[in-house]
Parts: sequence; structure tokens; C-alpha cells
Amino acid sequence: MIPLWMYLAVAAGIFCIGTYGVLTRRNAVAILMSVELMLNAVNINLVAFWRYIEPLNMAGQAFAAFVFVVAAAEAAVGLAIIIAVYRNRRSVIVEDVNMLKW
Repeated sequence: MIPLWMYLAVAAGIFCIGTYGVLTRRNAVAILMSVELMLNAVNINLVAFWRYIEPLNMAGQAFAAFVFVVAAAEAAVGLAIIIAVYRNRRSVIVEDVNMLKW
């Protein structure tokens, strides 16, 4: 059986990669992909803690399913916004988008 700390180490690594991607990327699609990595790391933690703390209660899997739904909604809304911005500005570089500035 794989110990809990290994799952947590993998999740922490994936979360750090996602955080690095959000903070360093200029492309909006790459930033959305990095956010998805961060959400997947959270799912790994939820399922790992569920498995090791209370496997008879399905709360960990329910929370993971909820995070999947939130991730799907975030991807749909985020890509719709990116497509709308690209149609207006012909760029998906985050620094080039200044539509909310006066």
C-alpha cells in the first residue's frame, strides 16, 4: 500500500508546477491549463485523505466530483472569454488585454 505522504508529495509537486505556470505564462490558454493542474492537485489531496482517514464515508469523492464540475465550468467560461477577447484584440497575451481600463 502506498503511504499518504507520497500522494501528498505528488499533489504538492503538481500544484507547484501549476502555480509556476500561472505566475510566469503570458498566454491565457496556458494560464487556464495551469489552473487546471492546480485543481487536479487538489483532487489528488481530497481522494488521498478520503482513502486514508475515512474510506467508508464518501465525502472525499463527493468533494472531488464537485471540483471536477467547477473545473469544467471554469474551462468553459474561461475559453469563452478568451475567444471573445481574441475576436476583438487578435491576441491572447494577458498583458495586451486592457479592455477594463479607462
